[in-house]
Amino acid sequence: MLTAYDYPLAKLLDQCGVDIVLVGDSLANVVLGLPNTKYVGMAEMLHHTKAVNRGVEKAMLVGDMPYEAYQKDPREAVNNANKFVKEAGCDAVKIEWFKDCQLVVEKLVAAGISVMGHVGLTPQTAEEYKVQGKKAEDAKNIINQAKQLEVWGCFCIVLECVPDKLAQVITNSLSIPTIGIGASVYCDGQVLVTPDMLGMFDDYRPKFVKQFVDVKALIIQGINQFKNEVASSTYPDDQHSFTMSDEEWDKLSS
Repeated sequence: MLTAYDYPLAKLLDQCGVDIVLVGDSLANVVLGLPNTKYVGMAEMLHHTKAVNRGVEKAMLVGDMPYEAYQKDPREAVNNANKFVKEAGCDAVKIEWFKDCQLVVEKLVAAGISVMGHVGLTPQTAEEYKVQGKKAEDAKNIINQAKQLEVWGCFCIVLECVPDKLAQVITNSLSIPTIGIGASVYCDGQVLVTPDMLGMFDDYRPKFVKQFVDVKALIIQGINQFKNEVASSTYPDDQHSFTMSDEEWDKLSS
């Protein structure tokens, strides 16, 4: 699973055979320049999800429910989830663990909406970005949360920033798949924020992010080359310009 926020990136992920494309609320940080994911709302998420949907043909499309969509007022969760499904074309929605999680998940499932759960580090409500479940009591709570999400009807669970052994225990204790982000190889699948793994966003890079290619360097190289060729009048050249026939030019000039 990888994230996408626009049509071109979504199309590339789909062409590469990525199983699940997530329109993550990480949109707040890596696209909109907001301080954290709590600041992105339904309007922005739906706008970008519709664009991503136009680029996805084969992958499962999951919309990340923003904080205001279900935590601010759980009674609005079904209505907002339906917007992701019916208006934006999502196959499922993702929600993070919070105090009224059971109410929201059960209502969504009862409404026929597929739900991906999320435990461990939950950025929408986390006070700081750090590993969760390093102490035994905290680990037990995360295990119980994951089990409860399965019972309530989630088809899959994201485990974020938890120790490797804890991820293994949770994965082995569930009959539904786990997808890890900073949760070791012991999950059934993995997800990363695509701009992170492509090297396009480096304001903050968590320990678990592996940069698979430096796209930022290529973009800078291309922009600098464009600037230099424009300044030196070598772009646009004849290959990249249009012409008129001599006959038509003579008619214009006469």
